[in-house]
Amino acid sequence: QAQLVESGGGLVQPGGSLRLSCVASGFRLGYYTIGWFRQAPGKEREGVSCIRTSNGVTDYADSVKGRFTISRDNAKNTVYLQMNSLKPEDTGVYYCAVARTTWPPLASDEYTNWGQGTQVTVSS
Repeated sequence: QAQLVESGGGLVQPGGSLRLSCVASGFRLGYYTIGWFRQAPGKEREGVSCIRTSNGVTDYADSVKGRFTISRDNAKNTVYLQMNSLKPEDTGVYYCAVARTTWPPLASDEYTNWGQGTQVTVSS
């Protein structure tokens, strides 16, 4: 059964960095687009970044461009999200998910097989 498991969240000061991991099981990563999303308390889930694991093409939300980098290691069946220059507004639960089609918009309803999420808190 296809499953994704996120890890790497934590508490970090503004300006700090974290690297999140999304490990896939039950399917081979190299055929799918994987997205990272986040949800802050009281807000809707929003798309952060995605990667087409077959060729490494990426996309980012405007709010994280230049600060976050998505990458993949198909041999490890893992997608990463390197987050630098973190801001308090980056706080939330971060999820990864599998795109329903080859290269969809970065929107929640275009994705499936959600992981359980990992908490990221940016605070001094």
